[in-house]
Amino acid sequence: MVSRRQFSLAASAAAVAALAPAARAQIYPTKPLRLVIPFPPGGATDILGRVLAQKLGDLLGQQVVVENRPGAGGAIGSELAAKAPPDGYTILLATVSTHSIGPALNPKTPYDVKRDFAPVIQMADATNVLVLSPTLPVNSLRELIAYARANPGKLNFSSSGNGTIVHMTGEMFKMATGTFVVHIPYKGTALAIPDLVSGQIAFMFDNISSALPHIKSGKVKALAISALKRSALLPDVPTMDEAGMKGFESNTYFGVFAPAGTPAAVVQRLNAEINKALQTQDFRERLAVHGAEPVGGTPEQFARVIERETVKYAAVIKRAGIKPE
Repeated sequence: MVSRRQFSLAASAAAVAALAPAARAQIYPTKPLRLVIPFPPGGATDILGRVLAQKLGDLLGQQVVVENRPGAGGAIGSELAAKAPPDGYTILLATVSTHSIGPALNPKTPYDVKRDFAPVIQMADATNVLVLSPTLPVNSLRELIAYARANPGKLNFSSSGNGTIVHMTGEMFKMATGTFVVHIPYKGTALAIPDLVSGQIAFMFDNISSALPHIKSGKVKALAISALKRSALLPDVPTMDEAGMKGFESNTYFGVFAPAGTPAAVVQRLNAEINKALQTQDFRERLAVHGAEPVGGTPEQFARVIERETVKYAAVIKRAGIKPE
């Protein structure tokens, strides 16, 4: 028979255990955080990740250290984050490429999005821009399509890796136009720019944030953006829809993840602070400068976006017959 004293002690222990996660979240973080970027420096994910790291560090009162771990279309860095201790001190800034397209493309992806990660928040949404080598004798989307049809197999396009959003957008372009263009994967779009400028690569769909400096410098030509409305950063560049490809749209989500098993209270703390950051004028302006629109919301809302985009690109992969490397 349980004595009154034993019952009281057990009840007190249960109460302390119930409060422990909330208490941990109150004092979290007590040391610097690591933000893993699964792509090389200079690309869109890296650029936006560094903006996030600075702002989140200010809000949390701890430094957020960016760690680039590129390779395998973002899978190397994502796997690293998935296997990190689930204590809230390692987080990942991932994209539609790593968490919707990659797993749909390759059943052997070294992580399972639902099993190995806790979605924290969709930070931003960004569009892509079709950029062309200055050596190619075309100046509009219609001219590019006509040139590609007249020269099947002679043009190529680059991407930030097999199965990334840049690759998928190129495949969507091929299917929509009925053209045969060769895909050349790189470890990041920033690494492809020199070859695009020199003419070794004909074109690619790059995120506006990483392509903008090269467009402004005249190193590459911008033909169209893959959103359904024009970008304030490139107001004179038409959408793919306006340029003749009706309904063509391809955007990139950027979201923060923690390893699965991270205490819910810590996930909620991170979610709350990043939502707070997204409401500040300076942070929104810094995202806008890089062609990204702030999103925010709950982890549950982000999980639904991930699922929707996974279904969408799984259909593209199947129709195009794309195989993992």
